Amino acid sequence: MKRLAHGRNARVTRRSLFPLLLFLLLFPLTAQAGEWRVSPIRLDLGRDAKSGVVTVINESDDRLQVQMTAMEWAQDADGKDQYAESGDILFFPRLMIFGKKEEKILRAGIRVPATVMEKAYRLFIEEIPGPRKQQEGTAIAIAIRFAVPIFVHPLKEEPRGEVGPVTMSEGTLRVPVKNSGNVHFVIQSVLVKGKNGKGEEILSRELSGWYLLAGASRVYTTDVPPEACGILAGIELEVKTDKIPLHGQMVADRSMCAK
Repeated sequence: MKRLAHGRNARVTRRSLFPLLLFLLLFPLTAQAGEWRVSPIRLDLGRDAKSGVVTVINESDDRLQVQMTAMEWAQDADGKDQYAESGDILFFPRLMIFGKKEEKILRAGIRVPATVMEKAYRLFIEEIPGPRKQQEGTAIAIAIRFAVPIFVHPLKEEPRGEVGPVTMSEGTLRVPVKNSGNVHFVIQSVLVKGKNGKGEEILSRELSGWYLLAGASRVYTTDVPPEACGILAGIELEVKTDKIPLHGQMVADRSMCAK
C-alpha cells in the first residue's frame, strides 16, 4: 500500500495515520509505517538557481530505505495532475539507506535553461518497505511517498488568471478558474457568496484549492440548497491565490435550480 504525501506539511508519522490504523484494528490486520520527513517541501529553480537540496530525515529508530524518481508535471483539461517520465531533472543519489535518527542530503538540478513559460516537475521520494517482524494476523506494509514540487521559473514572470464564465444548472454551481499566465499559482480558497433580490447574503461557501499550473484550468463545483436557490438573485466569487486575486460573478434565477 502506498501513501502520497504533499502540501504544506511534508511529514508523516504514526499519529497522522490514526484513522487508517483505527480501521485496521477492527480487522485481523497489522499496519506498520515509518516516521520520516523532507525539508523543504518544494524547490524553485531558474536562471539564478539551477540546483537545490532536499534534506530527508529519518526520525524513527528503524532502518529506512527510499528511492527517488523525477517526473514532468502537467494538468489535463479538468485540472487533474498528470505525470510523465522526464530527463530534465538531474538528481543524486537515486537510493538512500538510513540508520536510526539519520538525515541525508538529496541534490537536484535542471538540464534545461529557463524559457518564457514555467516548467513544473515532481521529485518523488518513496519509501521501500523493509522486512518486518511477523505479528499476529496479516502484516501490511504502508509505503510513504513524498512528491516534492520543482518549478523552473521563466525568464520573466507574468501571473494572470480569470474566473468564468460561471454557470449553474439544476442547483449545481460551476466555477471555472483558468491560469492564463506563464507561472503557476496556488489557489488558497474559492469564496462563494449568494445574495437575494434585496442584496442580503443568503449563501456562503468556501472551497479549498490546489496548485494551478501555467495554462491550466480547473472547475470548482458546489450544490446550492433549494431553499436558497429559489430566491437567489446573484453570485459573487473571490478566488484567493498566493500571487493574484481573482473575481467573478453571475446573475441567477429559478430556472437554474433543481427541479
